[in-house]
Amino acid sequence: MITELAIPKAVEKQLKICGFKRNIDVLVLYLAGQGLRSIPSLSRFHRLRYLWINNNKIQDLTFLKKNYCLTELYLNDNEITDISGALKHLCALQILLLHNNQLKQLGKTVKELKGIISLQTLNLFHNPLTHDPDYRLYVIHFLPSVQLLDRKSVTQRERESAFHLYSCELSCVMESIAFGKRVNTPLGTAMGGSRGAQPARRLMMAPDCEFGNHTNKVPFENPEDAVLLRAMTRSVMVFSSLDWNKVSTCRERRLENKAEDSPEKLTIQFR
Repeated sequence: MITELAIPKAVEKQLKICGFKRNIDVLVLYLAGQGLRSIPSLSRFHRLRYLWINNNKIQDLTFLKKNYCLTELYLNDNEITDISGALKHLCALQILLLHNNQLKQLGKTVKELKGIISLQTLNLFHNPLTHDPDYRLYVIHFLPSVQLLDRKSVTQRERESAFHLYSCELSCVMESIAFGKRVNTPLGTAMGGSRGAQPARRLMMAPDCEFGNHTNKVPFENPEDAVLLRAMTRSVMVFSSLDWNKVSTCRERRLENKAEDSPEKLTIQFR
């Protein structure tokens, strides 16, 4: 059984194996599979980047409070139940393995990792929180930097599904934008609802109010008229087509005396 006194010796043993003489030189620390229940503060290793503590019996992560340079952290196969307040300061973290633990609250876990915008690889499988409905989409949406989740690459389709599920209002707004879509109803007539098309009506503007006058927020007596006018004044797109085979070159123009026929040009406008 590993005692509290043996824990510092485990750290010192690794330092001796790696040949580190100064704390500032310690970039890698391997403490996996030693049956450790707790670990003393590692704050003296300011430049520590790679840390293995997997396959132990760790529950408390307060020993990581000042290891800001960590880029890879292996905490899998422990007895961790909560990571709140323990990892959010690790802004450089890129790989985090937390599988095979006892994490139960998905919201709190994801909230702790939200600020780590460099996080690319995350393992949470074999934790109770993975049983939550739409667990994977939840993590993908709120941790957008993650590219590999539970050993499976995050796909664009999953990102879109997560966006539609957890940003429903914004998704509806984006889908309602009609720019570039076909308008079946002729301009100048009202858009018909389920009762069929309505006859064209005259736009009725409020007295002493011009379109574009921002002093009056509603320049129309009927707000639907503003929508109709906006549709009638949409930007015009022009496409022109020219048969360049019928256009004479400079040499042909010098050798030929006859008048040059104007090339045929086809122009189409879309509103």
